[in-house]
Amino acid sequence: MIIYSIGTLLCAFTWDFYSLLIFRFITGLGVGGEWATGQTYINETFPDELRAKFGAFMQSGAPVGVILASMVGGLVTPIIGWRMTFLVSIIPAITIIFIRKYLDESDVWIQNKDKYVNRSILKQFKELISREHRKIFLISLVLCIFGMSAYWYTYSWLPTYLEQERGLALLSTTFGVILIQCGDFTGYTTFGFVAEKLGRRPAFTIYSFIMALGISMITIFWNQIEHVHDLLYVFMFLTGFGTGFFGGFGSLFSELFPTKIRNTAVGTVFNLARGAQFITPVIITTVASYFDLSYGIAIAALFALLVGIWIWVFPETKGTVLNDLD
Repeated sequence: MIIYSIGTLLCAFTWDFYSLLIFRFITGLGVGGEWATGQTYINETFPDELRAKFGAFMQSGAPVGVILASMVGGLVTPIIGWRMTFLVSIIPAITIIFIRKYLDESDVWIQNKDKYVNRSILKQFKELISREHRKIFLISLVLCIFGMSAYWYTYSWLPTYLEQERGLALLSTTFGVILIQCGDFTGYTTFGFVAEKLGRRPAFTIYSFIMALGISMITIFWNQIEHVHDLLYVFMFLTGFGTGFFGGFGSLFSELFPTKIRNTAVGTVFNLARGAQFITPVIITTVASYFDLSYGIAIAALFALLVGIWIWVFPETKGTVLNDLD
């Protein structure tokens, strides 16, 4: 959190495109590291029967942050300027210094640290791709790539699509972001309950299919709903709600890998999948040049469907006791 706060802070002092690129790289480095560590920490700390709920609760902070950011960007930045907005980003780094004093290491890590604390990073990566863990690592990576693709194909271009191709300037700005992020928040906070009740696999399928439905209706089936504006709001909300399956990645991956490589596995899967999204803008713009932007964004629905199907190659991990994996 300190790294990405500093990276964002430095953006306030950028002087050209390349300096901004470097500072955003630093920001991304911090984001990639804190997500995996945070999810692993949560899933190693809370009781086994509550793991999915609290992992999803933690993820629900993301849409809250996006809503706050959109409000700052839309309402505050025009007053204080973009450089001052970036300066404010140091607040999370200051906050974490105080929060950290009240946090102990996770119970599972403490119980097992003497066995693993001196292992090198290289040894952890070698074990991750060893015969014992290679298969589950690869299918986890594929699942995360599908999920990340569904997310980024939707959220990167949706405001532009709504404004430029559908003429909905209001929805493309602060209100639109808040609406879909309210769906995100509801999806994240409910996913854990569904995952604990029905299992990880059914929960992933239900939520990813809902996301696919929402995306499809506001893109390739736009003509069927454009005359009923309330339906547009409903399907935008459902798109966000279905994104709630992201709240299950932390608990699922934590239940698949032992403590000795858990954080390494979660971080590697998450960040490789995240890095693969560099081709997303290329594919969307290519599709849009031959058809229109709605078809480019609609690709997200396909990836969401793939999430709901691919999850069934995994074992059901509901009820897993983490210490039993070690």
